[in-house]
Amino acid sequence: MTGWLPSTGVEWSDDPAVLDSRRADRSGWPPTGRPDAVAFPRTAAQVSRILRLAHEARTPIVPRGAGTGLSGAATAGTGTVVLDLSRMNRIVAISPDDATAVAEPGVITADLDRAAGEHGLRYAPDPASVAISTIGGNIATNAGGLRCAKYGVTRDSVLGLDVVLADGRQLSTGTATLKGVTGYDLTGLLVGSEGTLAVVVRATLRLRPIPAATATIAAAFPDVAAAAVASVALSRAGVQPAIAELLDEATLSAIDAAQGTALRSLGAALLLVQTDGAGAALEAELIADVLTATATSVRTTTDPAEAAELLAARRLALPSLERLGRPLIEDIAVPRSRLADAVREIAAIAARHDVPISTIAHAGDGNLHPLIVVDPAATSIPANAQQAADEIFELALKLGGTLTGEHGVGTLKRAWLRRELGETSHGLQQQIKSLFDPHGILNPGKAV
Repeated sequence: MTGWLPSTGVEWSDDPAVLDSRRADRSGWPPTGRPDAVAFPRTAAQVSRILRLAHEARTPIVPRGAGTGLSGAATAGTGTVVLDLSRMNRIVAISPDDATAVAEPGVITADLDRAAGEHGLRYAPDPASVAISTIGGNIATNAGGLRCAKYGVTRDSVLGLDVVLADGRQLSTGTATLKGVTGYDLTGLLVGSEGTLAVVVRATLRLRPIPAATATIAAAFPDVAAAAVASVALSRAGVQPAIAELLDEATLSAIDAAQGTALRSLGAALLLVQTDGAGAALEAELIADVLTATATSVRTTTDPAEAAELLAARRLALPSLERLGRPLIEDIAVPRSRLADAVREIAAIAARHDVPISTIAHAGDGNLHPLIVVDPAATSIPANAQQAADEIFELALKLGGTLTGEHGVGTLKRAWLRRELGETSHGLQQQIKSLFDPHGILNPGKAV
């Protein structure tokens, strides 16, 4: 199936060790078999050449960044060729006057943020994997992150894209301006499409000023439901935190055990809230007043080092839980007003199926990550864990929410896709897929 690959002139490998290193993503559930080859393009022209020949040969292509995805969207099994975009890693330009950046898909997210910082700017999206995930992967999944409560998800920071279509044609979408409504919004369509419609080779991104000040509040609660109720009260108080992260008791204990912290000693649930901008201190005071009504303790700091330590602990939640077993990482979102209902029912689901579930939430926008930890030796999802996951998906829809807030559908949630979308929407989306990729070579078996 890969006889055409050497003719592209692109570096590639079929070494088993290389193939095995790129067959799975961070979801923890690898596909059957291994890919036939991995290609390492360095330019858009090389990507175009690969896709044109793959299109002609009907060879399935799996685009890949750093492999940090959590839904199985970058998994590659037998008969596929992995398109590893990590070597397309140039920050092409940063315009301080326009507050924009142009970057290739292999750029590490944190590296772009640091480069923007040299101009007094920052790249707002900050998934927990910010230090290792790539811009292309973030675009493919429409990644969120800690700051999404105020600044939105990746789509809100993407102005335009250069992509290669399944047949090798190159396409530019969007604009370099903050406004642009000419034609259909192809940029918005491509963000979050999980590599099933086109391959991103360059992105024009919106940057934002580094805030003049920040303040961070750590509030402990007797249980996670109380913390969820308190987080909803913040919106009624008329404040807009940049970050509002909720961690339950199991998550706090796992972080403490892995990182040597003492977060659990503060309480059975922790709400981390950060404000930013010129009014950060005043907003922090208002938030502290609201939280004090039900919290067992509230601590406010404007010390950047102390704030960084608290947020670093939050980012280390998944690595800490991975030490306990293999996490099945769920990603539902509900209306913020139903957040407390969601965490209570997730606890009931865990008890009902006798599976450990640790819950983390982006409380600012109702996005929950219930992490079901299973035996690391398991080669498939255990029946009780799958039942628990199915009930969590059903819960999200019952509460008026969605199956995925930021991780994507990938392979792990495809069985539920039609249930949320409905027949008409699902059918239309499949038609869009066929229009962009008539032979179905781009990341087959994913998303739609």
